Amino acid sequence: MYFIEWFAWLAAIDPKEEREAFEKQNKTIKNRGVYESEDEEYVAAAKKSVCDTPKSRGPVYVYNEHVLEMRCGMWEDKRGLISILSLAVIMMIIGDLVIASNSIKTLSAIASDYKGEPYGEKLFLALFFLSTAFCTLLLYLKYGLRFTRFEMFTSRHLLIRFNRTTQQVYLHRPAYCGGIVTLPWNGVTSSGSDKKYAPPGGMGMPLELIWSPVFTGTLRPELIWVGKSANNFAELQAEWEFIRRFMDEGPEGLPPPHITSHFPWPWQAFTPQFEGLTHYFRSSSRVLKCGLLLLSPAFLIIGTGHWISLLLCWKPRWPRIIREAGLPGKPIPALTTVGDYPPHIQERLRENAYLWAIRPGKRPERKRRTSPRRRKSDTQKPDAERNTSCEARSIDQP
Repeated sequence: MYFIEWFAWLAAIDPKEEREAFEKQNKTIKNRGVYESEDEEYVAAAKKSVCDTPKSRGPVYVYNEHVLEMRCGMWEDKRGLISILSLAVIMMIIGDLVIASNSIKTLSAIASDYKGEPYGEKLFLALFFLSTAFCTLLLYLKYGLRFTRFEMFTSRHLLIRFNRTTQQVYLHRPAYCGGIVTLPWNGVTSSGSDKKYAPPGGMGMPLELIWSPVFTGTLRPELIWVGKSANNFAELQAEWEFIRRFMDEGPEGLPPPHITSHFPWPWQAFTPQFEGLTHYFRSSSRVLKCGLLLLSPAFLIIGTGHWISLLLCWKPRWPRIIREAGLPGKPIPALTTVGDYPPHIQERLRENAYLWAIRPGKRPERKRRTSPRRRKSDTQKPDAERNTSCEARSIDQP
């Protein structure tokens, strides 16, 4: 579930040599960039009211006069498959170790009271399964564990916390996805502020929030997806209007959202698989609905893996300064800057800053491509066409 955030962080700290090699191999990929006028337009659109019916579909974990805390991240509904594959590999390693340990115990018993019985088979089994388990474990730790931690042995959810007292936004992510970040509320842009910023139809994607490098202080844009996947653009608008009014005007007049527990209940693992698909199910044909019914065992398997991943993760916990932010007499957290990262990460962020820099002015207009065709002269026309034109001229003459 953390794949998108991990990939975005890798893109921000990618070494210059690897990036240049990738660009040489993929010359068709061009960075269009964002111009200053466009960035100002995005920010201005995010300050306007977009609908009269604000509503949060959650999940919301904290909601009071000062703080709104929600789940964020992309592909939360796809969580579970990596957990199943990881558990299969882990169980295979454990099984090999159990067989090897049983064979070693048998060899120890034979050695303690050897009476001439054969032991070659037990020795072969012990060496084979022990070496298999050792090699599989090394490969898993080197290549597989990083993917397992997208769903297991990590924070149970990605969180975003809006604090209207400090006018700040806090992102809770694992260190390998960029870590905890403090951002200013001023400067946020949203896919729910205008239809042209949203995905086509607004379907299948959560609400998207973006901070450009002008406001982040980390020389890179911050992008996060908030809440559940939407069935239409109206749901994106309602979700964004709920967040905007809470931060700009306060919770008065907003419908109180349902508070979700951090405890990993089973239904929290099965319901996310159907986020953003309600409209699709309603408009689909009977044949497709029957096909989806036949695929229900797959949803059950993925949901089980999702629940296992929730059980094998821990509740995310904010630093004390963020938990107490906005309380009387408590300090306000400083905004995250490049200097908050280790030296080698700072160097990478500065090297790649040009990729995300806002370009001054307006985007130049695209020139229309005109074909350089010229009209055929009489000398280039076929004989029949030239004769016809000559006859026409002779007829017109008195």
